[in-house]
Amino acid sequence: MKTEPGIRRFDVPTTILRGGGARHRLPDLVREMGGSRVLLVTDPGVVQLGAVAEVVKSLKAAGVSVAIFDQVQPDPTDENVAAGVAALGTQRADLIVAFGGGSPIDVAKVIAIRPANPAPLPDFMGLHKIRRAGLPLIAVPTTAGTGSEATKVAVITDTARHVKMMMLSAPLLPRAAIVDYELSLSMPRGLTAAVGVDTLTHGIEAYVSRQANALADPPALQCVTLAARHLRAAWTEPSNRGAREGMMLAATLGGMAFSNSSVCLVHGMSRPIGAVFHLPHGLSNAILLPTVARYSVQAAPARYAAIARACGCAGPATPDADACATLITWLEDLNRALELPRLSQCRGVTREVFEASVEKMATDALASGSPGNNPRVPTATEIVALYREAWGATRLSRGDNNRTTSDLSAFPVF
Repeated sequence: MKTEPGIRRFDVPTTILRGGGARHRLPDLVREMGGSRVLLVTDPGVVQLGAVAEVVKSLKAAGVSVAIFDQVQPDPTDENVAAGVAALGTQRADLIVAFGGGSPIDVAKVIAIRPANPAPLPDFMGLHKIRRAGLPLIAVPTTAGTGSEATKVAVITDTARHVKMMMLSAPLLPRAAIVDYELSLSMPRGLTAAVGVDTLTHGIEAYVSRQANALADPPALQCVTLAARHLRAAWTEPSNRGAREGMMLAATLGGMAFSNSSVCLVHGMSRPIGAVFHLPHGLSNAILLPTVARYSVQAAPARYAAIARACGCAGPATPDADACATLITWLEDLNRALELPRLSQCRGVTREVFEASVEKMATDALASGSPGNNPRVPTATEIVALYREAWGATRLSRGDNNRTTSDLSAFPVF
């Protein structure tokens, strides 16, 4: 739906249940929404953790028929969606539950709208291309990162064109979300780091975007504040319940913010990295964030300075220019402290493929539209230069500078 200039639309789930143990309210919420036959969309890793069995048991005890669809991969594809639609038909589901990280939630969103919107998936790439509402969807995130439980966005890879299709349409928004930080307590450190910086990226990009607005600004800044306060503790102390709760809330707020303003250059450049190298979205965002922020600050110094103050790395009286410089250093130090790798050190990323792909990645990044929302809008040539900078810009923790891809056992999902 298009709006007139000066009119802003703000979409969030109708219901959000938040807090430790909130997942136990899922059967009540399914019944409240009129569901009796559920398709639960997840991935094999989440199934192995045991939480899916717990949820399925509670739903069946409440008299709800449940079928599990777990054929979802990281950076999900149109093939995952097609298999899910087939499972939907077999189950004759009247409600979908998405249970997992951003990949299962994104796939569930698209599965939910397919019966009412049968056109080829590439037709829905871009803004407001999906016209009809789909089946009711309840999103239950298990990672504190994507914020997908609170967005009208899904990203699905077109396997024929090797392009990540970003779809933003109101019918993709989950009807309800259950935000239970206890589900994130088992996240490994590498995943905690990557999705945590992804959360921070959502808050930052929502706030500096050319589409930023008064409704999205407060959750964007609160997202930044919470992530800055809790991410290192969640990484250092995985069982720290306060830190996990703070990061889960930050993720949801970040999703609310960017879904109603926009993401910018980090996301525009991140998607082609995922399409070419199949890196998890959160990791590529984390790798790119310091480089893109350094490039962009000159175009929105007051906004970036406000982010620096929200992070706590600059004080209220710090001049904007100094606050911006401090923010870049802080972002670099954060990646270093969380032992996030360089792009060149990620598993499966080779210099040969990078050089052969970098110009197309830049073209695809621009074509996604997200760079056009950046405070400083780049050319394709500038994006190529930024990719090259990111190739080796993010250092590992002190003493680990000689670490290679074969040593990255701490990052099994990367």
